[in-house]
Amino acid sequence: MRQAMQWVGSIVFTVYLFVSVPIYALVPFACAFGRWETRFMGVRWWIDSTLFLLRYLCGLNYVVEGQTELPKDNCVIMMKHSSAWETIAQMQIFPKQTWVLKRELMIAPVLGWVLKLLNPIAIDRKAGSSAVQQVIEQGKERLARGFWVIVFPEGTRVPAGEKRRYGLGGALLASAAGCDVIPVAHNAGAFWPRRGWLKRRGTIRVVIGEPIPTTGRDPREINAAVRDFIEATLERLENEAATGN
Repeated sequence: MRQAMQWVGSIVFTVYLFVSVPIYALVPFACAFGRWETRFMGVRWWIDSTLFLLRYLCGLNYVVEGQTELPKDNCVIMMKHSSAWETIAQMQIFPKQTWVLKRELMIAPVLGWVLKLLNPIAIDRKAGSSAVQQVIEQGKERLARGFWVIVFPEGTRVPAGEKRRYGLGGALLASAAGCDVIPVAHNAGAFWPRRGWLKRRGTIRVVIGEPIPTTGRDPREINAAVRDFIEATLERLENEAATGN
């Protein structure tokens, strides 16, 4: 019975996820020529409502470790990407932000139009070095305007328990801009899997690591430090979940 109710809650939540987008999109559309903060307001209303219903309908909440230790100056955030959850919750967790994302998202009806109003860095993932250069150039411009730049170094959603090569784009951007990198690990993929309708009841854990300095360091070294933190933290979270800690 409980499993059936979990399915019902998950389906209702997923339907809301899609149906609500055009409604909340009215605010950024109406403020298309206004300030970024005003356009983002409608998005935040959608984010808050979505996470509230995720908690209410599916029993899925989250906690953040290390949020109070975020530096005052904006940085490059390099985050694990294993679910759709973090693409939503990141807007509630981190300050004024923009994101490196795949260009295909920009043509999605309504969602893509809203994203364009929020100044993301939309890249062609098949473009190789030119895509990396775009991340560096546009990322530096966003950082100079006070945005935090969020990068998923694996480039795509990776199912929980799997690993992919970490791209250098985020580390190269931080090195070129002379700012720190903040590594972020989480276990959302264990609760809201890729292409999965069913959301598991529980608490997603987000762990924000200490800033990684980039001055005078090889981007490959920076990238390795990010990867080591994220993968070691995920292993710890999995072990703690298995032992009930």
